[in-house]
Amino acid sequence: MLFKLDAIQTLALAVIVLIIGEFLRKRIKFLEHFCIPAPVIGGILFSMITLLGYTTKVFTFEFDDTLKNIFLIAFFTTIGFTASLKLLKKGGVQVIIFLLISMVLVVAQNVLGIGMAQMFGLHPYIGLATGSTPLVGGPGTSGAFGPLFEQAGVAGAATVAMAAATFGLVMGSITGGPIAKRLIEKHDLHKKGIENEAAFSLADKVRSLDGDSLLKSAIIIVLAMGIGSIISKWFVGMGMTFPPYIGGMLAAAIIRNLYDLFNKELVIEEIEVIGNISLSFFLSMALMSLKLWQLANLALPMLAILAVQVILMALFTYFAVFRVMGSDYDAAVMASGTCGFGLGSTANAMANMETLSNKYGRKAHRAFFAVPLVGSLFIDFFNAFAITFFMNMYR
Repeated sequence: MLFKLDAIQTLALAVIVLIIGEFLRKRIKFLEHFCIPAPVIGGILFSMITLLGYTTKVFTFEFDDTLKNIFLIAFFTTIGFTASLKLLKKGGVQVIIFLLISMVLVVAQNVLGIGMAQMFGLHPYIGLATGSTPLVGGPGTSGAFGPLFEQAGVAGAATVAMAAATFGLVMGSITGGPIAKRLIEKHDLHKKGIENEAAFSLADKVRSLDGDSLLKSAIIIVLAMGIGSIISKWFVGMGMTFPPYIGGMLAAAIIRNLYDLFNKELVIEEIEVIGNISLSFFLSMALMSLKLWQLANLALPMLAILAVQVILMALFTYFAVFRVMGSDYDAAVMASGTCGFGLGSTANAMANMETLSNKYGRKAHRAFFAVPLVGSLFIDFFNAFAITFFMNMYR
C-alpha cells in the first residue's frame, strides 16, 4: 500500500515525529546524555517503521519535499547572518587561530573520507558523506548535501550521511572527556594558571524576544533567501555544483557585514530562533524519509571510515589543538570541545566542556568563548564551501 502525502501532510507528520522524538529524549537518559536532537530520534524511529513496511512489502510512503527544501534554505540563511567579521575580530587572535585549526580539521576529514572510500572502490561522495558533512556539519549539513550526492548518482549517500551524523553525535561525547582528562592530569593543568573569572563573556546582555523584531527578522531572512536564489542560479549557470542554500548564506553574510559596517543593529536572537525552528522541521522531514535498506551494502565501509575518523579526531585534538591553543588547562578543555563539534555538534562540545569544568571545579573561560563562537557560527560557513569544493573536484 502506498501512502502519498502532499506538502502540508508531510509537514504535519514531521511535527508528530518531532513531538515523539522530544518525548523520548526527555525519558531516555542515554539520548539526553549524548545530546541527540529530538528530530533525529523521531525521524530515525519513523524510518525504521518505513524499513519494516518496505521489507514486508506491506506499505511504503511518498513525501512532498517542497517545504523541506524551503526550511533547509531558511536554516542555512540564518547561519549566514552569524558570519560577522566584526565579531570575529572582537574575539581576538585566539578565536582566529582556533577557527584556522578547525578549518584544517574540515579538510582533513574530507581527504581521509575520500581516500578510504576510493580504497573500498566507492564513489568519493561516500567519502564526503562520512567526512566533514556529517561530522563537523552534523545532521543539518547531512540532510542538505546527502540528496545532492544521490542526485549525482551515488545511491544511499543520503542515508549514509545521516547515519554517520548520528554516530558522530554519540562519539563526540564519548571521546572528548577522556582525551581532555588525560591531558589535564598528565600535565597537572587544573592547578596551573588560574585565570580571571570575568576574562571572557560571549554575550553582553540577555533580552526577551519581541514580536515586532521577530517579524523584521523573518522579513530579512526571506529577502536574503530571495537574493541568494539568484546567486545560486548564477553559479549553477557557470557549470558548478552549487547547493541551493549557499546563495542564501552568502547574501545573509553580506547583509550582516553591511549592518556592522554602518553600526546598525541586527537582532540575531530572533534570527536564531527562526533558524532553529526551520532546522527542527527540516530534520524531521529529512530523517523520516531515510531509506535504511540502502545501508546494506555500505554498512561495513561506512563503519570502517568512521572508526578511522574517530582516531583522526583523537590524534588531532590531543596533539594539534592542545599544542596550538597553548598547552594549558583551557587548551585541554578546548580539545574536548573540538571533539564535540568536530564529531557531533556544538551542543556536544558545550556538554563536554561543562562536565570537565564541574569535575575540576574550574571554568575554562577562553574555551567557553572560542568553541561556541567557532563551532556554532563560523565553521559551518566554511564547511559548506569546503564540501562544495570537493564535490566539484570529484564530480
